[in-house]
Amino acid sequence: MPKRILTGRVVSDKGDKTVVVLVERRITHPILRKTMRRSKKYHAHDENNAVKMGEEVRIRECRPVSKLKCWEVVADAS
Repeated sequence: MPKRILTGRVVSDKGDKTVVVLVERRITHPILRKTMRRSKKYHAHDENNAVKMGEEVRIRECRPVSKLKCWEVVADAS
């Protein structure tokens, strides 16, 4: 089964080998037909502490690394 890859912005890099990535998606409201933004935060594993706050990154699904982390940083999106 292919692993999902998401693109988002790093909102926190305070944890050791951990970053928090905010992923936004656009949906259309079923009744109002207006485009809305929905967001979710994912904890991702960053082995070398390479990415910093504010960067655009891609994250990939992986095996659980800890209680909250089951994503890993792939590379910079830029």
